[in-house]
Amino acid sequence: MTLPEFFGCAFLAFGPPLALFTMTIAQDPIRIIILVAAAFLWLCSLLLSSLVWFIFVPLRDVTIFGMVISIIIQEAFRYGIYRVLRETENGLQLVSDNSRIVENKHILAYVSGLGFGIMSGAFALVNILADSVGPATVGLLEGHQYFLLTSSAQALCMILLHTFWSVIFFNAVDTQSRLHIGYVIVSHLIVSCITLLNSYQMYTLTLTTSYFITVATAVIAFRVVGGTKDSFTRFITCK
Repeated sequence: MTLPEFFGCAFLAFGPPLALFTMTIAQDPIRIIILVAAAFLWLCSLLLSSLVWFIFVPLRDVTIFGMVISIIIQEAFRYGIYRVLRETENGLQLVSDNSRIVENKHILAYVSGLGFGIMSGAFALVNILADSVGPATVGLLEGHQYFLLTSSAQALCMILLHTFWSVIFFNAVDTQSRLHIGYVIVSHLIVSCITLLNSYQMYTLTLTTSYFITVATAVIAFRVVGGTKDSFTRFITCK
């Protein structure tokens, strides 16, 4: 069952992001470049977080310290991506065949957020997926039998959240909405810190909380980009 488990968990975590990439990004080279750049910057934020963690020797064993530092640095890099994209909008307009990518600023936020999320999810799950192919089976003797499934669902949650967070964050900076900026940072802290409960095998609580915040964040992002109840109804009914 190790190989089917590997593919099942991999598709659970990366199936929806792959669909989003294929349908909304793959046909536009500029969007692909922005997504790759955002993914690279997430790695840079992780490297900087590691350096900070390494410097503060007395706090190395305090897990929540490293997590909070990493989140703060990630949000700082999210703002850095925002600044870079806003400064290069004119250049993107000149080289892009699709003017919508610049005219609709939410597209830039969406693409960079998806890049942020995909790299975050890949880094969190790749080692777990590698171990899932054998030779042992997770849940036999030690470890919870739902560990792989929970990890995959949590990775998907973080990928979607990073996408929504970037849409909200970019618009909040444009409109100087401190409430939305605060929401992004606080919800990021909550979702990340609550995963510490997984060490006590409280998977139901962590996933329920994480996906509740994901749905709430998706609604906020939908409203931010101009979505309404009527537009959502027309989308569902394909009108």
